[in-house]
Amino acid sequence: MQKITDPRLFSLLLVVFGLLLFPHFSYAQGAYIPYDREYYHKVDRYEILQGRNNPFFNSGFKPYRRDILAQYLDSLAENPEVIRSKADQFNLDFLSQDNWEFSKRNIPLSKKPFLKSLYRRPGDFAHYEGEDFGIHLSPVIYLSGGTETDNVRNPARLARGLVLRGSVDKKVGFYTYLTTSEVFFPSWVKSYTKNNGAVPGEGFWKEYEGDGYSYFSALGHVSFQVTKHIEIQAGHDRNFAGEGYRSFQISDFSNPYMFVKFNTKVWKFQLTNLWTQMTADVFYNRGRPTDGRYPQKYFAYNRLGFNVGKNLNLGFFSSVMTDKINFNYFNPIIFLRWVEQQQGTPDKVMLGLDAKWIFTPGMELYGQFALDEFVFSEFFEIDGEGSKRNKYGAQLGYKYINVLGLNNLDFQLEWNQARPYTFQEKVDYQSYSNWNTPLTHPRGANFREFVGIVRYQPLSRLDLNLTGFYQYFGTDGDAATNWGGDVLKNRLKGSPTGLFGNFIGQGIENRVVQSNLTASYMLKHNFFVDASHTFRRRTAQDLSAPQSSHYLQLAFRWNFVRPDFNY
Repeated sequence: MQKITDPRLFSLLLVVFGLLLFPHFSYAQGAYIPYDREYYHKVDRYEILQGRNNPFFNSGFKPYRRDILAQYLDSLAENPEVIRSKADQFNLDFLSQDNWEFSKRNIPLSKKPFLKSLYRRPGDFAHYEGEDFGIHLSPVIYLSGGTETDNVRNPARLARGLVLRGSVDKKVGFYTYLTTSEVFFPSWVKSYTKNNGAVPGEGFWKEYEGDGYSYFSALGHVSFQVTKHIEIQAGHDRNFAGEGYRSFQISDFSNPYMFVKFNTKVWKFQLTNLWTQMTADVFYNRGRPTDGRYPQKYFAYNRLGFNVGKNLNLGFFSSVMTDKINFNYFNPIIFLRWVEQQQGTPDKVMLGLDAKWIFTPGMELYGQFALDEFVFSEFFEIDGEGSKRNKYGAQLGYKYINVLGLNNLDFQLEWNQARPYTFQEKVDYQSYSNWNTPLTHPRGANFREFVGIVRYQPLSRLDLNLTGFYQYFGTDGDAATNWGGDVLKNRLKGSPTGLFGNFIGQGIENRVVQSNLTASYMLKHNFFVDASHTFRRRTAQDLSAPQSSHYLQLAFRWNFVRPDFNY
């Protein structure tokens, strides 16, 4: 009975809020922009160049809303602090064209529309924008092919679909994204998928030609403004917290999930409340997902971000993962750890903070700390070293925009680590995972990582990206052993150690070095040609020799986020 009624709780809440609050809407509203690291970097670099926090949105939680981003872009149009080169102007025009219906500036029409009625705007295959209703429709296509050393099947992907967005009365925004894909992955992605039984970023899949994958992807949400300062979003999508390439709060790595989100922005404060329903486990038949009512889990997340002065932003979060709906967690201004204690539940609670400091125009320091469990004497190693209850994830990063004064050359360096057994739990269906993939970092836990990114835009339409990382982590020798890296395992079962003596890299020691060089050229608005080379080298205690591979790829994408295989 519980499984039948649980999903209806979200619908009931939406109906109640809608009936109570809909008559009071009087503020502009747009749909959210899907999270894309390269797209969002073009936005965030402007703020760093200005050397101060922008007054329109808090960059610590993504995605952003189209109408709010359009306002921000309008404020930058004549700002010489950020519009320093032809590439800067091109990026501003590109972002503004993508959200043209909310801009107060004169955004140009297409010079050569197709059949007079199609592509009247460069970013819309077809659109209608009136006083009461607006709708924008575009195709989605991704075609890639490549070759990888020692891979019997050349990696390739074909995806096609459509994206639809719009608004009603400029007060209710909506968004839908639908694609179907057939894909052959590079070797390490194929191995990751096989080990987890899940395609990263996707849900239900089918076998395709023996060693390929076929799946249908669907994202969608509706958002509406309640008051001048409070907004609600509901749908199926991903969310991302923090300023980094990775996140220890919530990331975009797992399958989209159903959620309801409140955003309250008042003065220098932004409170984000997220309530979600996720997939706790998947049923398999002959190694493939099969039909069945999959067990569900429920995740609540609160983050309070606020500006301190002009160039510092702090965020404090708490979150809880549970296998049962608990109405106490629906309180948007409560401390979730206190609620969990008062209920006497075994639910998994995490808390922590994130921060960014634009200490000089063009440079930013950022970081995160996520605490899973805290025992004072064990955290500070008073009673012993390497406590199993000393569980946390930590991040520290640095961004440098326009390196050494060279326009559009940006650098990012990031360090991440997570102690063994972080994000695991002793109760079934309470680990920080969704659809058999980690909810935060792709590696799970029991790792250290360094990430370096160089982005350069030598021509307005050409983006160069060099991303490299080094990972040191421990893995399990078999399914029964648990060294603390696999978030899907029970933290009390299969551990070869006692309470103390647990250190990052325990188990089968692995070291991975990977680099990815990509050149993306924009032929038309949101239509790219990508050429890339990936080098990956893995050494491990269970390998007689290092595993190395080179992967070359050529891709064409239209309204499609470039896939990320950096894990």
